[in-house]
Amino acid sequence: MLAVIGGSGLSQLAELEVRQRKVARTPFGEPSGPLTLGTIGGRALVFLARHGYGHTIAPHQVNYRANLWALKELGVERVVSVASVGGIRADLKPGMLLVPDQILDYTWGRAATFFEGAEAQVTHVDFTEPYAALERGRILAAASACGEAIVDGGVYATTQGPRLETAAEITRLERDGADVVGMTGMPEAALARELDLSYAAIAVVANQAAGRG
Repeated sequence: MLAVIGGSGLSQLAELEVRQRKVARTPFGEPSGPLTLGTIGGRALVFLARHGYGHTIAPHQVNYRANLWALKELGVERVVSVASVGGIRADLKPGMLLVPDQILDYTWGRAATFFEGAEAQVTHVDFTEPYAALERGRILAAASACGEAIVDGGVYATTQGPRLETAAEITRLERDGADVVGMTGMPEAALARELDLSYAAIAVVANQAAGRG
């Protein structure tokens, strides 16, 4: 089953035929909101608003572990994450879509693993390729099929937030190889990998990054 995690500006899916809203409980607390179960085109889908349905949860306060654990417990195997980002690369203008293939993590203090605690075994997951190639391919194919322009590949830099970045910070991110910048890419992607979820992201360029517009 597929899940879509909606970011800023995406608190519902217009074409989703809703069948149930489920309040989930996890060992890591409560998710950002109820899980919305339904169908699109006859296919089962789960939707979760990352920032809550009233957009009340800041990026650094999102319970990423609870969100992904709840989806996994429901039987979700595939996750498409949608996030608003700022464009760092000159050709990435507002309104463009990008499917990143790499990520940089500048966050701190976020609960970033399921493998912790007195009884948990230390586990090092392979994160060489942070996004599932198969899931990325499905997104690109779907965009092509409906005539939607989308950029294949790019580096997503995740900052702590909730404030926006300074122009100097964006210059640093550019030197580090980042193409876009957002606040929710991590630890979400790494936690999905720990749960063996097929995870990919759609980055929606909402604006040009600080000092770039």
